[in-house]
Formats: sequence, C-alpha cells, structure tokens
Amino acid sequence: MTLAGASIMAFNINTFVNAGGLLPGGFTGLALLVQEIFFRFGDITVPFSIILYTLNIAPVIIGFKFIGVKFTLYSILVVFTTGLLTDFMPSMFTSFLTTQDILLSAVFGGLLNAVGISLCLHADAASGGTDFIAVFISEKFRKDAWNYILAINFVILAAAGILFGLDRALYSIIFQFATTMALGVLYKNYQQRTLLIVTNNPDEIFKKISETTNHGATLVDCFGSYGGKNTRTLLYSVVTATQIKKLIPEIMKIDPAAFINVIKTEQVNGRFSQRPKD
Repeated sequence: MTLAGASIMAFNINTFVNAGGLLPGGFTGLALLVQEIFFRFGDITVPFSIILYTLNIAPVIIGFKFIGVKFTLYSILVVFTTGLLTDFMPSMFTSFLTTQDILLSAVFGGLLNAVGISLCLHADAASGGTDFIAVFISEKFRKDAWNYILAINFVILAAAGILFGLDRALYSIIFQFATTMALGVLYKNYQQRTLLIVTNNPDEIFKKISETTNHGATLVDCFGSYGGKNTRTLLYSVVTATQIKKLIPEIMKIDPAAFINVIKTEQVNGRFSQRPKD
C-alpha cells in the first residue's frame, strides 16, 4: 500500500501537476516551488528528490520522537519512493495522459493525490512533510487535522502566487481543496462519532461495542414516552467513524427495536482508545 500510494503521487506529479503547472501544497508542493525558484532565478536544475528528502528531515525526527518508529520507517519509504519515481519515472507511463485544461488538472489531480495519500495513511504511514504534522495533531488532540494543514498550504501557495502569478496559485488552491475534501471521505480514522442508543438490551449491546471497537459506554436509566413510559436504558459511546458501518448492524441484530442516533463529534478529550502506530 505504501509503494502503491507513493507511485500514484509520483505519477500525479508527472501528469496532472506538471500539465497544469500546479503546486500541490505540503512539502511536495514546497519542493516543486524551491526547484522552480532555483531554475528560474539561478538557471540551476536541482533534482526534485534531493529537495524533498532535505525538507523531510525535521518531520522525520518528529515522527520518530512523537508518533512511532514503525510508522516513521514506512513513511521514509514513501518519501524515498515518491522522490525517486518523480525524477526517474519512464515517460511511457505518463506521456499518454496530457490535458490542456488547467481546471481539469487541478480537480482530478487533487482527487488522485488524495487516493495516494489515503493509501499511505491506511497502511499507517505518511506521505511526508505536513502529513507528519497532521498525524501528530490528530494523535495528540484526537481531532481531524486536515483542514489545519489546508491553511498551512495556503501560505505556501500565497508565496507561489507572489513569485509566479495569481492564476497559478488559485488553481493550486483548487487542487489542494479537492485533495482535502476527498481525504475527509477516504480516510476517517481520526474522525469520531457519538452513539446514543436507547435499548432494552444494554448489557449485550455494551459487550458488542467493547468487543468490536475496544471503546466503553456510559449507561443511563431513562423512560420511553413513545412506548408508554417503559423503562429503557440509554447508552452513550464515542467510536471512530470507520467503526460505525460495522457496529450498527450488529446492534440491530441484538435489539431490532433499538433507537440509535449517530452524531458527528468535533473533538474528544479524556481516555479514548486509539490503536498505536507501533
């Protein structure tokens, strides 16, 4: 998965990104920006991979120190492969895909970029640079950090706009926005959902929640007015968004009459079980 994700990102750079003259944001976009600055103002051609590897030294240190050794080693593999393939990918793999429409390059390039990044994230790796920062924020504060990374990318793209023109920067923002929105759909491990479950089988449902998600629940006695003030139990639990699809059918098997409300959770503080990276 890490190699596939890296290959997709390298392919994307050599096709949609280059065709549209885009800067994809993150350290990949920063590497392309630095590469172009060297070429335009110094007539010096610097390999993309060398710049990308240099920029990722600090994020790799953060990964080893705060996230995990295994996660960081896989991420180094992603960064190394992306840089290598971007510089040396044979033209036979990229020459067939060209477009003169910059908007198409921005939208579909952004979507393809999200696919590559999500493959890496599902394999417990980062695509480098700002992804390390996003994972660190998500691990520490238990919240989805991709919108914050989008804001950081706007700063990078603003610099590109000043140096190389506003049109190019605005199209690059569309590229990054498409990536961020698609990532929110493709990768939900740092998104939480609150479950409010009204049931007559609280013990069995709690056991199923615990077995399936490794999360607990708070039980509250209540009365159901719709059913004639029958005594019921309300289960309150917070789980990750990826666990909802599997968990709800299991709950309905235990109690077909259960009433379940799923609420999007912005942030969780306190003891919340998260699978470790290592």
